[in-house]
Amino acid sequence: MRDYSLTGKKILVTGGAGFIGSNLTGTLLALGNKVTVLDNFSTGKRENLADFISDPAFDLIEGDIRDPEICRQAVEKVDFILHEAALGSVPRSIKDPATTTAVNVSGFVNMLMAAKDAGVKRVVYASSSSVYGDCTDSPKVENRTGTPLSPYALTKSIDEQFAANFIKVYNMECIGLRYFNVFGKRQDPDGAYAAVIPKFSAALIKHQSPVINGDGSYSRDFTYIEDVIQANILALQTENCQAVNTVYNVAGGKETSLNELFASLQKELGKFDPEITKTQAVYGPVRQGDIPHSLADISKAGKLLGYKPEFTISQGLELTAKWYFEHLS
Repeated sequence: MRDYSLTGKKILVTGGAGFIGSNLTGTLLALGNKVTVLDNFSTGKRENLADFISDPAFDLIEGDIRDPEICRQAVEKVDFILHEAALGSVPRSIKDPATTTAVNVSGFVNMLMAAKDAGVKRVVYASSSSVYGDCTDSPKVENRTGTPLSPYALTKSIDEQFAANFIKVYNMECIGLRYFNVFGKRQDPDGAYAAVIPKFSAALIKHQSPVINGDGSYSRDFTYIEDVIQANILALQTENCQAVNTVYNVAGGKETSLNELFASLQKELGKFDPEITKTQAVYGPVRQGDIPHSLADISKAGKLLGYKPEFTISQGLELTAKWYFEHLS
């Protein structure tokens, strides 16, 4: 673990039973902070909190960010908020834009209002690389975005605008983190809206052929979970006035195609079960709303926050493959 200065604080993690939220919770507790998790378990899992439930520094509030009263209860005597709660997935948002909007926008505004009223020092919130939409620039730079290509992307773009408005109107401190394809332990492989790495892993462990959407040439900037944790903690602890009230790309800074990803994941899982190396992928149609290529410029986060990725895609996949094989086989 990096040498962080963040300790002795009370921190609310919304969506703390989810993949990213539970990993953040574990690190914050290990650093000596008190952590309250707010989650309605619509996508989060109770088993993700099993390691913390008996910790006296941990508290769980089961509730929904769409409920303003729950939000007000959750922020009592809180120093910082890490807002991870959201309904992710581009396909899910296309199927049900109303619920995605209610959770991602109305829920976010409820948390901002509660934070304002309680005098919370800073809100660090999860945005998304999807806000770049049809912007063809590569790499993606924070001050140039495009038209969102899905309701999910639109909600994250609106969240950034709400945060900017609350900064100006209510003199709040907010930092947005645009995540680029985060992966690692505890990422859910089940369900129709599972992310690509857990979905590929689960299929390969069962000796089933994963489905690659398109011809496999689409590429992403995959980001290992520990680097996302790093960015969040740096955003919470920074005292640089130039580093707050803005948004940052959080990524690995390297492009990997889906074909390259499949080959690497197959190789890592094959170390535990050689039969996996014989399983071939199948190719399906391109998903509606998918961006062909996504690569982040992470120089802004490096300059202002001191963010520097510590895990390559290869290192992250090695650790992730081991975790999935231990938990799914």
